[in-house]
Amino acid sequence: MEKPLQLGLAGLGTVGTGVYETISRNHAILEARAQIPFAIRKVAVRDLSRPRDVELPPGLLTDNWRDLVDDPEIDIIIELIGGTTEAYRLVKAALQARKPVVTGNKALLAEYGSELFQLSATMGVPLYFEASAGGGIPIIQSMQNSLICNHIKSIIGIINGTSNYILSSMELEGVSFETALARAQQLGFAEADPTFDINGWDAAHKALILTMLAYGTPLTSDKIYVSGIQGVQQVDFEFARKLGYNIKLLVVIRHHDDTDALELRVQPSFIPNDHILASVDGVFNAIAVDGDIVGETLFYGRGAGKNPTASAVIADVITAMRESLHPEHHTGFHPYDKERRVLNINETVTPCYVRFRVADRPGTIAEIASSLAWHKIGISATSSTKGAPDEHGTMWNDLVFILHSCPWGQLQAALAEIAQFADIDPSPAVFRIEKLGTSST
Repeated sequence: MEKPLQLGLAGLGTVGTGVYETISRNHAILEARAQIPFAIRKVAVRDLSRPRDVELPPGLLTDNWRDLVDDPEIDIIIELIGGTTEAYRLVKAALQARKPVVTGNKALLAEYGSELFQLSATMGVPLYFEASAGGGIPIIQSMQNSLICNHIKSIIGIINGTSNYILSSMELEGVSFETALARAQQLGFAEADPTFDINGWDAAHKALILTMLAYGTPLTSDKIYVSGIQGVQQVDFEFARKLGYNIKLLVVIRHHDDTDALELRVQPSFIPNDHILASVDGVFNAIAVDGDIVGETLFYGRGAGKNPTASAVIADVITAMRESLHPEHHTGFHPYDKERRVLNINETVTPCYVRFRVADRPGTIAEIASSLAWHKIGISATSSTKGAPDEHGTMWNDLVFILHSCPWGQLQAALAEIAQFADIDPSPAVFRIEKLGTSST
């Protein structure tokens, strides 16, 4: 090529800085491997006066992302500004201007993916998003290329490093949720406002992206059931250990062949200790993809952070540059299949762990068991621990029921009835017990 490809970078936060630094440091080797000369032509930021961790040549910065879209010399745009409103406007404008876009914005794709993917297909301009799900784990390109011949039976995994660090600390060190969260914030593994990590929505955004990719149909965020880890207590880990389980915030994406429907949820779950996902600790992520041809494959690595995410972004940039030479063969995602029904959470079926906080009095177990039986829910085991007396001298115990597989809605109806009983805390802890395919043994 006589003329180098020109890149426009929008956003110079943590990931944007990582992308700029990596391209600057490894520019020669990137050009050698890609066999395409390229340069960063312009960088858009919100505030030109803000101090930065990286030095840029004079004249490279602008405070208007429109300068990237409107510049006829810029061939590819990298969107890393975060949020959804301005990012949506930028990506939409870039696609309409027929400029390929690389993004790592999971919230953007979860909220506007359906529209943007359709626009990408209509305009014939690719939208690349490897960094949006799994950080440095190459899950997107693997599913688009290496697993292309497979019907995806399920995608089950741990895809939020903050929540996994918190749960790992609770399990391995015996600390409380609050202590584990504070430590994660001190170490930079959790934001000052960790809401989207601990309430499950960060993982849910990534799950929506993986579902759209695996099944070819756009989805919106109202289709996924999300429950976070705020209610996990140390006592739950104690029971899990006794029963041979670990607790993880799990994404479950599963295709039901008999109804051609999708199961899509994010919940803290009991995982058997002999399954490899149970041993994924700290800020690491792992995604198990089960294909009808390849069987179960596992993708493991750091799911977030400056450098792992920058690595995924730059991989997409190289792909975008290569495919810009042959745009008719681009691998950016576009919808390709019919819409599928997503199961209502109340239709989903698993065994469950339920922990009640109950007053120490005769008949409590019988009352709960009777209600569960009336709702046709079987009990496979029970366990309990002695608690401590409250200010009135009443002893409160933790009473655990391990339940046979039952529809979630059926269990919720039983729990609503049990909540009316005297001397039982109306907010029990409930965890799915996942039956996973391949174990580590």
